[in-house]
Amino acid sequence: MTRQATAAAPATTDVLSATLDWYGVLSRSAEIVWTRTAGREAIAAARRRRFEEIVRFARTHSPFYRHAWRGLPQRDLSSPELPVVTKRKLMARFDEWSTDRAVTTRGVNEFLSDKRRIGERFLGRFLVWKSSGTSGESGIFVQDDEALSCYDALLVAQLQNANAAIVCLRSGLTYGGRAALVAATGDHFASIASWQRACRSMPWSHARAFSVMDPLPTLVANLNDYQPGFLASYPTTLAALAAEQVAGRLRIAPAYIWSGGEHLANGVRARVEEAFRATLVNEYGASECLSIACSCAFGALHVNADWVILEPADGDYRPVRPGERSHTVLLTNLANHVQPIIRYDLGDSITMDGIGCRCGSPLPVIRVEGRHDDVLALRTPSGSFVHVSPFALTTVVEDVLACRRFQLVQTAPAQIAVRIETIDPGERRSQWDAARRALRSYLAQQSLGNVRLVLDSRFPVPDAQSGKLREVIANAGVHAV
Repeated sequence: MTRQATAAAPATTDVLSATLDWYGVLSRSAEIVWTRTAGREAIAAARRRRFEEIVRFARTHSPFYRHAWRGLPQRDLSSPELPVVTKRKLMARFDEWSTDRAVTTRGVNEFLSDKRRIGERFLGRFLVWKSSGTSGESGIFVQDDEALSCYDALLVAQLQNANAAIVCLRSGLTYGGRAALVAATGDHFASIASWQRACRSMPWSHARAFSVMDPLPTLVANLNDYQPGFLASYPTTLAALAAEQVAGRLRIAPAYIWSGGEHLANGVRARVEEAFRATLVNEYGASECLSIACSCAFGALHVNADWVILEPADGDYRPVRPGERSHTVLLTNLANHVQPIIRYDLGDSITMDGIGCRCGSPLPVIRVEGRHDDVLALRTPSGSFVHVSPFALTTVVEDVLACRRFQLVQTAPAQIAVRIETIDPGERRSQWDAARRALRSYLAQQSLGNVRLVLDSRFPVPDAQSGKLREVIANAGVHAV
């Protein structure tokens, strides 16, 4: 039985409220377009003004930042003058970090424990989601109306390209505005929470979310029934769907495809666009800031530099030059005031391109090495192979291991080694038992009940080149046929 999520029909007052909200979004989108049309100096001025505003706000209303900056001059500061913050520090001081005293760890955790409330408003005012990320550290992030409106406006502004706008219009008219998201739908993750919120705020649209946990044949059948005009998912999932489309089992014709959540290789982009004969837009975002950069018609990722500050840095948080690959990147989200993200160690490795893009945009271009987990090709009892999404596997394990770091390594065609980071032997055994039960149940649903699970004696091993934790790794010696 498939797990699909749809938005409930809104009341008349909700429709009116949503319509007024979208007038505000369109107004802000027009402001974004105007600023970017005015060029780099206008973008820099808007960024500087917003940075000074959010620093002053955080200093006044966040006990965490007030304490962290207590020795700094009482004037407008530049970004390099401020200390770096990490996810671990912010989560440890969650209540003090918030600028709204009603936002507490206890209240947020109670809200997140109810999975029926995915996409609803916490305290009637905020959207909340959680993530683990490439660092292996879990996080909870609260978004206010200013941030949500900004993310929506950035999306609309990104469609200012005439071709994209025409494609969207044609798709909406042809397919009745049907939009499909294929993602992890069973918990308060950023993708599904923001999707459900968007569904509620656009009562005139037809949108549905499909679970990435479903077996691929089930997902294909459901998409064939739904026939979406818009399709959004992770690159690994889009690649699998593209292969199904080429094989003739998937028969949909989306005019517009949205990709995010993982690294998008150029080869994957080409295969997806060719399979569906559709435009693919890639967005780089994070739970800390939903829209950091978006691709142009030439595939280059442009930073939303009027609303985001990115500082590529080495392992000691010193700036790196354009063209040089960073160890990490410091993020400042200029939109969200309830939980200010200021010089935050995001953990991704990026390269800032010092050369402008041929599309003519004044926004800077980056190359990103973000989440880069592998699709596992696992052998069934009959000898065929099933491709399993890394997002599905990590979702299964995260649900039972909570904050613990883990790694899944395919060591044979039908074997996965599980690495769990715990010090206490008793806890390690209990966590292994929980992970094994959850993985066995999921794999059995994929016709992979034969796959052997073993506990690796080693802790999770970060990638030697990037230093980031890849949670799902395919053994290079395993070849699917």
